[in-house]
Amino acid sequence: MNTSAWNRFVKYLYSANQWYRDTPERALEQAYDAALAIKAIEDEHFGGQRISERAGDYGQSTLSYFKSELQKYLKVIHTRMVEFNASRYFLELPDRVGAKPQATDSTERRQHGLGFDDRDGASLVFEKLAFIDGVIDKYIHQGKSTAIVPVLSSENLLFKSTNNTSQPNGSPGSANSLQTQAGEVDTNSEEVNLLPRSLLGTLNRITKELNPEAEKDVVKNFRNSQVKTVISLRFILLLILVPLLANQISKNFIVGPIVDQFRPPEESRIFINYELEEEAFEKLEQFERQLKFEKLIGIAPSLSEEETEKKITEKAVEIAEEYRGESGGAIKNIFADLISCFVFVWILLVNKREIEILKSFMDDVIYGLSDSAKAFIIILFTDVFVGFHSPHGWEIILEGLSRHFGLPENRQFIFLFIATFPVILDTVFKYWIFRYLNRSSPSAVATYKNMNE
Repeated sequence: MNTSAWNRFVKYLYSANQWYRDTPERALEQAYDAALAIKAIEDEHFGGQRISERAGDYGQSTLSYFKSELQKYLKVIHTRMVEFNASRYFLELPDRVGAKPQATDSTERRQHGLGFDDRDGASLVFEKLAFIDGVIDKYIHQGKSTAIVPVLSSENLLFKSTNNTSQPNGSPGSANSLQTQAGEVDTNSEEVNLLPRSLLGTLNRITKELNPEAEKDVVKNFRNSQVKTVISLRFILLLILVPLLANQISKNFIVGPIVDQFRPPEESRIFINYELEEEAFEKLEQFERQLKFEKLIGIAPSLSEEETEKKITEKAVEIAEEYRGESGGAIKNIFADLISCFVFVWILLVNKREIEILKSFMDDVIYGLSDSAKAFIIILFTDVFVGFHSPHGWEIILEGLSRHFGLPENRQFIFLFIATFPVILDTVFKYWIFRYLNRSSPSAVATYKNMNE
């Protein structure tokens, strides 16, 4: 190895080592920037309060956008603080805490009361962590109602990282106990009230009804629900109609002419697979038998052999044109369906806000059903797709798909699919009932079991 190559190699190793040793500062800086972004949204749109429905007078769609931004920044903070904690574990603690701070915008920091310009490295790190904690503490213990991902406290990540590996599992300093301390809800312990919850709920409802602003809240909630319903139904129609229109338009005006140009009807093959050929032969034989039967019973006039042969020839040409068009249509269907799938995926990628609204709308509809209605839908779904009569339905679906794309009907594949896929689907569905539905709506599960017995 010559001198220049060795110098480049040494320089590369030095750069990689420097990048690795700068990982804690880089991760902390990215988490701090995400916390600044959350604080900016709170100050600008929610009066300095946490991002929620009560803090700002916004519609459902606007609030959904702010919540998605909040989730994004919280995930960044969570990921970068884990990276900060892990990298500091493998590096020396005094060196990393006392490292020279990176040059950042001091004006932006002074806006939040963080004068870091003349502080040493340790103070800079601790004040950044304090600011991050002050931002994310509003969203750690807010429960499931806002659907925010739990975020570990950066202060816990800093001061408890050295104890995670030294203490056994289940101890106060272990990783599992730290995760519980940092924001996960302990399901084994819950607050005990002196009065029943139903009575407290009734008192809260009466209090809300006596509130002079209750009517405005009801009207606001109704308008938000109305807007959410309109947007959801419109988006569902968009998901259905636009791909169908794209399929038909592309098939008739784009894919069709291209396929006909490269595959002229008069020169192309009549049958794209042997099953269509056998089906055409059966139709021609049935037509011959029909002519002979009508001739024998005297319904049709007596025809000579030449006239009979002429009619059979005309019927054969008609059948050939029919199956030539079906074979070409199968090729067109493949490309048209690909285009419609691309349009469908494009709609999903472009309308992320509408997807969130639709998800909220579907949750309201599903969880708003009674227990008997939920059990009825579950039984209907399972009987259709994984029940005793479901193999016949799957067989019809697979045969229709194979004919749609011009593929021969592989009976072995169809039987193998019917023998495996419904079983897998049934297993997944039972796991969903056991894992999620049994926890969110146990009464619906009990009703389902009683109705299914």
